[in-house]
Amino acid sequence: MHRLPPLSLLALSMCSLLPASSFAAEPETPARLELQTQTVLGTAQEEIKQAPGVSIITAQDIKKRPPANDLSDIIRTMPGVNLTGNSSSGQRGNNRQIDIRGMGPENTLILVDGKPVGSRNSVRYGWRGERDSRGDSNWVPADQVERIEVIRGPAAARYGNGAAGGVVNIITKQPGTETHGSATIYHNFAQHSAEGETQRMNFGLNGPLTDTLSYRVYGNVAKTNADDADINSGHESKRTGNQVGTLPAGREGVRNKDVNGLLSWQMTPEQTLDLEAGFSRQGNIYTGDTQNTNSNANVKKLLGHETNVMYRETYAVTHRGDWDLGTSLAYLQYEKTRNSRISEGLAGGTEGIFSSSNFNTSVLRDLTAHGELSLPLHAGVDQVLTVGTEWVEQQLDDPSSNVQTTTAGGSVPGLAGSNRSSSSSARIFSVFIEDNIELRPGTRLTPGLRMDHHDIVGDNWSPSLNLSQVLTDTLTLKAGIARSYKAPNLYQLNPNYLLYSNGQGCYGQTTSCYLQGNAELDAETSVNKELGIEYLNEGVVAGLTYFRNDYKNKIESGLTPVGNASGGTGTTANASIFQWENVPKALVEGLEGTLALPLTEQLNWTNNFTYMLQSKNKQTGDVLSVAPKYTLNSMLDWQASDALSLQMSVAWYGKQTPKKYDYHGDRVTGSGNNQLSPYAIAGVSGTYALSKNLSLTAGVDNLFDKRLWREGNAQGVANIEGAGAATYNQSGRTLYTSLTASF
Repeated sequence: MHRLPPLSLLALSMCSLLPASSFAAEPETPARLELQTQTVLGTAQEEIKQAPGVSIITAQDIKKRPPANDLSDIIRTMPGVNLTGNSSSGQRGNNRQIDIRGMGPENTLILVDGKPVGSRNSVRYGWRGERDSRGDSNWVPADQVERIEVIRGPAAARYGNGAAGGVVNIITKQPGTETHGSATIYHNFAQHSAEGETQRMNFGLNGPLTDTLSYRVYGNVAKTNADDADINSGHESKRTGNQVGTLPAGREGVRNKDVNGLLSWQMTPEQTLDLEAGFSRQGNIYTGDTQNTNSNANVKKLLGHETNVMYRETYAVTHRGDWDLGTSLAYLQYEKTRNSRISEGLAGGTEGIFSSSNFNTSVLRDLTAHGELSLPLHAGVDQVLTVGTEWVEQQLDDPSSNVQTTTAGGSVPGLAGSNRSSSSSARIFSVFIEDNIELRPGTRLTPGLRMDHHDIVGDNWSPSLNLSQVLTDTLTLKAGIARSYKAPNLYQLNPNYLLYSNGQGCYGQTTSCYLQGNAELDAETSVNKELGIEYLNEGVVAGLTYFRNDYKNKIESGLTPVGNASGGTGTTANASIFQWENVPKALVEGLEGTLALPLTEQLNWTNNFTYMLQSKNKQTGDVLSVAPKYTLNSMLDWQASDALSLQMSVAWYGKQTPKKYDYHGDRVTGSGNNQLSPYAIAGVSGTYALSKNLSLTAGVDNLFDKRLWREGNAQGVANIEGAGAATYNQSGRTLYTSLTASF
């Protein structure tokens, strides 16, 4: 049998994307029969998306289980995914974000249409790794999403900086050849009046303007109310002295406004050029949260007000081409985030607590240029080679985070005591190459190599290798190994960024200390391995994957002083100087499983689970993140009729174990050891097509009203006992409705 030349392979790849009905009326010929026996390879990126650590959420999935506001609500139902606080200290505990395979939210890279989102990097990075941020999963309205790709493990390494845990790629609905539009109104109703409710409305419109020009536009307005300020009353950790009467805060509210427009020009039959612009605003509704569970007059005065507003602007131009030699993709994106928030303290127990009623604004600018070319080749074996390059420049101007003076603890060598520069920046230049190779029928090998040059940290090499081996007609073995990395953030690298403690937060001592940025840091690296087996037979899907991430050079606040300040006042003089430093080794290890059973033609049962075997810092023996020991997601989906579908779901979370050691490195005692017991959250929903153009979804979240209260931070500060793992609120039973009109 002859082999197809590269051009035929490319043409056949394009044809394979067309609906099968396009060929239904064509007569079968010997040539067509011979073409159908050929194996057509996709790109390396398409191949590794078949890895065991990859999940897809469709627009239909979102319609059946609409999230209240943030897409993280549905992303967390994928294997390997949980929501955790930005650090294991429990500070800012209700700001839970996407945590993939226990690597923490900072190691989850968020993309929109394949382009990076970096707005959370405009938020100050605290002593224990806290950011007062909701993350970056709420910039796209749920009803304007075509699909979400959740990429874990070795498959994520190709995306470069920040993808050590995984990647969430949010794909929006694109322009079509016919005019279509939709509008959705969503509202939920909490059974408990102390819990915040959500209402949102969005629209989308797309279609052709001319034969070669099409458009897409969407808008969104949403509001989630804050929990009542006293929602955790009676559940707080023990308080004495000046902390009597203070409460750990419930969940903040958020106001969203989004508008986005895209023009797509079919320059030639083989080339398209997309121009996109978007603007979003997220403002919080303050409910009393402070980093150290403290309060002052400003805190109480600002309850119910906006204390932090983020404005995100994006502009992008994207070119796609189908050429004789292959396909190309190139884009240029500019992202600007203005983070306007009330001034906060930078020292000890006042860190993260309002120091005035004045707003300061930090501005983050990200510029990303990306280009890649995929080439179908035949050199002994069929393969598709991809080569590419990327340039990322990040500039941050934060006048409120570099103002910590050295009056109390003494002067820091080489650092001005005040009036330090508020700006910092970094640039990363990358090149990558990857290949999807069919070694023989049923055997696919996907090697890759990425080199990133950081202008401060230096070079990083990320090799990867993925294998797919068909064992039988129903069994496939899949394996992968890759080295991923994360560069230090702009706060960790900036020597001008200085935090101070009078002793409470200083590791291994009770005297005062500084924590200073460190320009000599190495990048965090992780060797990610996974081995999985998948069974497919007549609609039955079953899979089991073992994963292990060997983490090296994780960046944490230092455990050993690098020097001492000189001078200062009173007993706080000559403070020790700590820096951000690289932890030698850490380990994350676990199992993921999936099981999908078509019980009948109309009834499907889908399940996935995650079981964490290990998650620890090998230097201190402590946990990396406070995540459930296991997570089980199960859903029954019944297509009761052409118009009606019904769903029943349950999420079961295993015990959660808090940090073992306090800020001084001493073993946590008392209530700080309290684990969070296993609990389950069930839900029911239904979607009914009222007409061809009108559908209604209604449901109940947390059907059995399982509630959790935040008791405080994982570790106590003066006059507060630790809360163990009880660092967030789980809202109770909530009814929701979602009405969508479309044409």
